[in-house]
Amino acid sequence: MAALSARAERHYAALGDFSDLVDLAERHAWFGWSRHETDLFDPKRASVAAGQALGPRPGDLEFPISVRVERRFRHGAVEGEVVSWDPGFGPRSVAYVLRPVGGAGPLPGVVALHCHGGFKYYGKDKIADGPDGPPPEVGPVRAQLYDAAAYANRLAEQGYVVLVPDAFGFGSRRFRLGVDEHDVAAYNEAAAAHEHVIEKHCRLVGTSLGALVARDDRIAVAYLSSRADVAPGGIGSIGLSGGGFRAGALHATCPRIAASVVVAMMSSYAGLVDDHVARHTWMLYPDDLPAAADWPEVVGSRTDVPLLVQYAARDELFSRAGMDQADHTLARAYATAGRGGDYTGRFYEVPHCFDEAMQTDAFAFLAGALGG
Repeated sequence: MAALSARAERHYAALGDFSDLVDLAERHAWFGWSRHETDLFDPKRASVAAGQALGPRPGDLEFPISVRVERRFRHGAVEGEVVSWDPGFGPRSVAYVLRPVGGAGPLPGVVALHCHGGFKYYGKDKIADGPDGPPPEVGPVRAQLYDAAAYANRLAEQGYVVLVPDAFGFGSRRFRLGVDEHDVAAYNEAAAAHEHVIEKHCRLVGTSLGALVARDDRIAVAYLSSRADVAPGGIGSIGLSGGGFRAGALHATCPRIAASVVVAMMSSYAGLVDDHVARHTWMLYPDDLPAAADWPEVVGSRTDVPLLVQYAARDELFSRAGMDQADHTLARAYATAGRGGDYTGRFYEVPHCFDEAMQTDAFAFLAGALGG
């Protein structure tokens, strides 16, 4: 056993005696994220990789089918609609549309993307107040991650039409897992184990969990773009954690996106190896993407769209080295394209969250990019 361990140039606690797997794979270029010199970053290669791993599949929908307005409601300065549509497979997608009461004329549109958080029973309700207010079970999630705010409603008050859709596998798009439908904690526990099963089925049919999440989100953006109360010129996207993955995937694969905010979901893949792999969703490892490109390369493959990345410096889900490397890669990508002013990477001395100060900065960025 000692001889095996001696072959490893680095030791990873999670791999133990198999640590030399990483060295073997790196020597033979099995994966694309081992290129540490950002000068080797090829945006065309990264764009192709993003399209293959996360982009539309043959026959994918471009617009939702059979859109319905289910309910209308009002909370203070925000009026809303519950809308639903057929995304082409599975249950109907349900989303909230939020806008300021009395907002004149078409307004900029933003898609607000809820987190993963190991909490799949609800999706949009983690960040938005619908007609019945927040379910009590989302209170701890909001307190831990969002300074107890329904940030999508706060954003709508600023002068936007905000669409808050359920992601594939969450809320209206969740799987029925044979547990008590009223036991939220039991469902979330079952869903955590089931995500591995979903990914296996996705691979069998030629896709991935990340790709299906991005697919649902592109359909949602297409719906938002089609609304008469949304100003032309493109849609903004914003999300924390799993929602940050969703915002990054849209940034790379959806031409309707005109500004993006990725919150606490940006790291090199190298920065995830060992301590930071197990706690992340399968979304972050779609198909063969790591074999072709690094995650910040994927997001940085499209530099014509302003991008704000908010890094939580004390984030327990990412290493500081991985975040620093991602920030460097993105800054170099935008600068090389002559768009250095369109990338902002900002570090906050906070754990994994999207607190009020970060929300305020993100809203200001969207106002500069989209108006509002």
